[in-house]
Amino acid sequence: MNAVKKVLVVGGGIGGQSVAIGLRRAGIDVEIAEILPEFNVYGVGIIQQQNALRALDDLGIGEEALRRGSPYGQVKMFTAGGHPVGLAGAPANEKYPSHNGISRRVLHEVMFEEASKLGVTFRMGLTVKNLENREDGVSVTFTDGSEGEYDMLIASDGINSKVRGMVFEDLQPRYVGLSVWRYPFKRHEDLDTGYIYYGRRSKIGFIPMNEESMYMFLVSAEGVDPSIPEEQLVPKLVDYMSEYPVKIAQDAIKEVTQAELVNYRPLEALRLPDPWYKNRVVIIGDAAHATIPQLGSGAALAIEDAVVLADELQMNPEVNIALEAFMKRRYDRCMMVVNASETLGEWELLEFQGKPLPEGANPGALIGRTVGALGAPI
Repeated sequence: MNAVKKVLVVGGGIGGQSVAIGLRRAGIDVEIAEILPEFNVYGVGIIQQQNALRALDDLGIGEEALRRGSPYGQVKMFTAGGHPVGLAGAPANEKYPSHNGISRRVLHEVMFEEASKLGVTFRMGLTVKNLENREDGVSVTFTDGSEGEYDMLIASDGINSKVRGMVFEDLQPRYVGLSVWRYPFKRHEDLDTGYIYYGRRSKIGFIPMNEESMYMFLVSAEGVDPSIPEEQLVPKLVDYMSEYPVKIAQDAIKEVTQAELVNYRPLEALRLPDPWYKNRVVIIGDAAHATIPQLGSGAALAIEDAVVLADELQMNPEVNIALEAFMKRRYDRCMMVVNASETLGEWELLEFQGKPLPEGANPGALIGRTVGALGAPI
């Protein structure tokens, strides 16, 4: 009989809800502790490649994500002026499109509905204050003063994970010198798939989220201090966009008017050394392997973590064996994406600074190799 019957998941985002769904399907009782008093997901949009769709299928929500999102083909890449330079992403196959674009809020709703239907308990407005991590279970004191006993605690509380700091060394995220801007729009009439344009100071992309909407992302280099006052968000973003004379970008400029809709974030990375577990606490998602979005795979890796962890706990009644197997299936794959994404980011930063790339640098080849490797079974 499996020793894990009751689990606390800390963090109710994409990774946390994914692992809760996977564990409930395995017959394990799950509580989610979410520090927000109510879910208020913004984050604009998300790119789902085939490996993400496959993992969502394993959780039973792949079809719904496709239905509420916007399946699209390989991404078309161009110079700033619109000259074609290639395609990115795996070709569509008999089961999955090349990509699915979806609003983060909508994906969150798909997961919340499934988790609720399966009987996951949501505890909002609190998180872990203290924990005792033993070989046979975890005792938790919450920030509201309540207590709980669990067979396992799974931390999916993001790059600044509080639980990670309680159990492992106090790791700090590393700023990589780049920032990403996102903004939602009504879907442009010319958008038939994902588009990316490469400029001198930035790169810009347009991704469909459903039949009516799309979002734009723009990657820039903001220097040593990436903080930007709110009143500068709109004019600075418009200035970056002005480098792109193509119609979709020029039409979008007219709609960038509200600072509160600008989702701006300096890009940070973090690696928790192997193993990501100690006794009965395990760390997943960005809390263990935060990657910058150059390969659009951060959320996908968190969903895969959830699928594999639930799978191993179901197959192996001994927790240590299950967690060892989880690490064997996850560590190298996740580090491949983290490392490739950071290398691509380093090359982009050099280009934005007007500096030459290292000898032998080939972004297209690196993207192709990594995307191809992500097609392998998890």
